[in-house]
Amino acid sequence: MPPPLANASTRAELTRAVAARSAGPGGEVVLVPTMGALHDGHEQLMRAAREGHPDATLVVSIFVNPLQFGPGEDLARYPRTLDADLALCARAGVDVVFAPALDEVYPDGAPQVTVDPGPLGADLEGAVRPGHFAGMLVVVAKLFGLVRPDVAVFGEKDYQQLVLIRRMVVDLCLRVDIVGVETVREADGLALSSRNRFLEPADRSRASVLSRALRAAQEQARYGVVTAREAALAVLSSEPEVRVDYLAIRSPELTELDDGDVGEARVLVAARVGTTRLIDNLSLTLGGAGSS
Repeated sequence: MPPPLANASTRAELTRAVAARSAGPGGEVVLVPTMGALHDGHEQLMRAAREGHPDATLVVSIFVNPLQFGPGEDLARYPRTLDADLALCARAGVDVVFAPALDEVYPDGAPQVTVDPGPLGADLEGAVRPGHFAGMLVVVAKLFGLVRPDVAVFGEKDYQQLVLIRRMVVDLCLRVDIVGVETVREADGLALSSRNRFLEPADRSRASVLSRALRAAQEQARYGVVTAREAALAVLSSEPEVRVDYLAIRSPELTELDDGDVGEARVLVAARVGTTRLIDNLSLTLGGAGSS
């Protein structure tokens, strides 16, 4: 029978718990970073991590990082459900949960040395949320330093985040293998998100237009970027109360594309549904015989 879940709230407790669990075969450590309020999408990340690395020590971090929230964003109301989160982690076969207080992660206050996300950090989500990606990369780099994982697992729903983390790992030689896991969706296609709980019933129904728009772009991708984007925008226009921040089709590395470009790509959308801001994305194949 596996040992019970270890719940660490300090750096010292984390170090002891990981050392105790990683003394077995290989000693590999896998990290799934989260901000808590865990749902089935997070559980899929944990199960993917466990299935891909059955003998590893699986660590889940739960920390609401203030550095990635801008003025007027939902830091104060971001859901915090630690007891339920711990139960989900135990069910998913997690070995160690690291749920630190703010001063455990930032003992000297806001860090003086940060991570610059580069040009991509000011594009798409970065254009709407200035400073968001710098704050995100700082806490991810800190978690890598504290947990010392061999592998880190992230969801593809936050696709721009995933691309930037991969770039940081390469550019800073961090020696962590970054694994992306496909987005988990509701029956109507809505991507699972901790923010979905803030949707009013009418807005919840409207929110499915995001995934429908992405599917429309995917279906029309064989005809090029312009046609695929127009198809997505036509679907989004069917819900005038959904306010679109951006709809973009980019390369897998999120560089700009021309209409004649072919091959793998991503369509990304961000929109406000009622008082809740949602993001989503989907892979597609431009100029091919079909979509991916």
